[in-house]
Amino acid sequence: MKAMPRKSDTQIQADVQNELRWDTRVNVTDVGVSVQSGVVTLSGTVDSWAKRFAAQQAAHRVSGVLDVANDVEVRLPGSLERSDAEIAKAARQALEWDVRVPQESIQTTVSKGVITLEGAVNYWSQRTDAEEAVRYLAGVKAVNNVISVSPPKVNPADVRKAVTESLARQAQSEAKDFDIEVHEGKVTLTGAVHSWAERQAAIAAAGATPGVRSVQDHLRVEPWH
Repeated sequence: MKAMPRKSDTQIQADVQNELRWDTRVNVTDVGVSVQSGVVTLSGTVDSWAKRFAAQQAAHRVSGVLDVANDVEVRLPGSLERSDAEIAKAARQALEWDVRVPQESIQTTVSKGVITLEGAVNYWSQRTDAEEAVRYLAGVKAVNNVISVSPPKVNPADVRKAVTESLARQAQSEAKDFDIEVHEGKVTLTGAVHSWAERQAAIAAAGATPGVRSVQDHLRVEPWH
């Protein structure tokens, strides 16, 4: 396959701005976009953590984007302000309602609208699921996820096999494009992928594999026709 010409920073900036206009969760006038060497920096002010995260997701969807620096600030209007006690209660309910999350293993602390998640879970995917469960709650300004992953002991060869098979099912390119290293439950992904979505699929596949404690992402995005 022939490689696509690399987009200019000006084109990437225009594409990200158009993606923000398309995403109804974000008011494009609230978010500034600058690009340098394929790295997008988002700036501005929004009224919820969910909108800040939506802007970040929109930027990552654009082809040619290598990385995103999200400097968007969250300033809650008076109508969305919640006390830390109210946010803590809502966070606990959200964790209890999410069947993917072992809520009894997770503790929350809320200070000035910032939720800190602590505790220990068996799988990396449970760590990310817990953050997703509380990310969109009213009044949340940020989420600090320090949950540790303590999986049951597994054979590294079994983890490597499971990750490889999962990547082959989920990623858009062949699993041979990836180099996978496993050491004491820590997975390191290296190699090239052809889109940010494919990169995220690889990370998610690795994180959902039983026995994985953490995922180090060293994948490169190299667009192709």
